[in-house]
Amino acid sequence: MSDPDIPPGSASPPRAHTPPAGPDHGRAGRNLPAAIGVGVGLGALLLLSLWKFQLGFAVFVAVALAQGAVEIGQALRRLQMHAAVVPIVAGTFLIVVGSYFAGQRDVAPASSTSILLGAMGLTVLAALIWRMPGGQEGYVKDVAASLFIIAYVPLLGAFVSLMLAGENGSLRVLTFIAVVVASDVGGYAVGVLVGRHPMAPRISPKKSWEGFAGSMVLGCVVAVLMVTLTLDAPLWVGLVVGATLVGIGVCGDLIESLIKRDVGIKDMSSILPGHGGVMDRLDSLLVAAPVAWLAMYLLIPGG
Repeated sequence: MSDPDIPPGSASPPRAHTPPAGPDHGRAGRNLPAAIGVGVGLGALLLLSLWKFQLGFAVFVAVALAQGAVEIGQALRRLQMHAAVVPIVAGTFLIVVGSYFAGQRDVAPASSTSILLGAMGLTVLAALIWRMPGGQEGYVKDVAASLFIIAYVPLLGAFVSLMLAGENGSLRVLTFIAVVVASDVGGYAVGVLVGRHPMAPRISPKKSWEGFAGSMVLGCVVAVLMVTLTLDAPLWVGLVVGATLVGIGVCGDLIESLIKRDVGIKDMSSILPGHGGVMDRLDSLLVAAPVAWLAMYLLIPGG
């Protein structure tokens, strides 16, 4: 059956900019019991690997980022942009796990830089070559999709490995994750209860200024507790780390919302019940990772 809105000879129908409606779970906007169950399970796995096996945690991060790269690759296909997902997934493991080894204290800074640049360069080169057999038609668009994913997912995620490799690395990573999660929880709870004034209605209608205030308060409280009690740093450092990570984490959430609205989807996938896709949980963490690494590197000795 033909669509009257599609011009004759068009290669594909115009894409929708509004995500399709999903199941109605009330004002919360998600299946809360499933979300809590999945969140607790992932949190337990994260804590166990951080405590017992740091390299295993780095691999865990690489697996999550690889799935995130796959999800973004699938989303971009809706825009007729075909990323080189296979070399990107392989490169994600190389970049993230390589960053962990590069950040070890017994590795010279010059060698660390070489490892990181080498892993990034090889991933980019593999993506460029992978697309060559497809010919010139759409080559630039497809390569742009690949480079976008590489920069957005494994490059930003590599900073988690760099944090992990520093002095008290597990505690640095735990602080980073705890602050971003607290920001998400505070914003979600306050936004659901008293959110009235939209923060970015054209990007994320359910995000409110009241929710942002809740994110800032809870995120800063958790940051102060983690920084002072586990990393032996002054209270003001906790406030700086908390406020910075909350602000950039909210930007990360909005960035992913823009991507999903552009391609016309509600969630990146349905792999995590109650949450959506892996990228729906990594959005704030990914963007906050380099900022967390830099803030703690500069303000807390041993980074």
